[in-house]
Amino acid sequence: MHLAESGEMYLETIYILSHQKGYVRSLDVAEYMGFSKPSVSRAVGLLKNGMYITVDKDGYLSLTDAGLEVAEKIYERHTVLTKILVRLGVDEETAQNDACKMEHDISDTSFAAIKEFAAGYGITGIEW
Repeated sequence: MHLAESGEMYLETIYILSHQKGYVRSLDVAEYMGFSKPSVSRAVGLLKNGMYITVDKDGYLSLTDAGLEVAEKIYERHTVLTKILVRLGVDEETAQNDACKMEHDISDTSFAAIKEFAAGYGITGIEW
């Protein structure tokens, strides 16, 4: 199943919330993303059917291995790109917004090159 940008955003959000709170429910995702509960419910159904997440009997969301792989990839891109933009003098809010747009479209090859370049300046990826 090909995952659209919105699906990547949901997985990234579940990833972030699971690290922040230790658990994630659809309501948490809705509040974090500012989306309606029906929109999140639809997305959760699609991600579940695509085998990116599981939902337990109490409604808690968990990333599958496939979901975790996508979420970590997107989150790392977001983190590295934001740090680079801030280091270049872009204000934090603009850097966050721009990184969010870029993280979904940049090729693996270009991101790997950017990441390697950034590492030379002490800029690394995922940190909790």
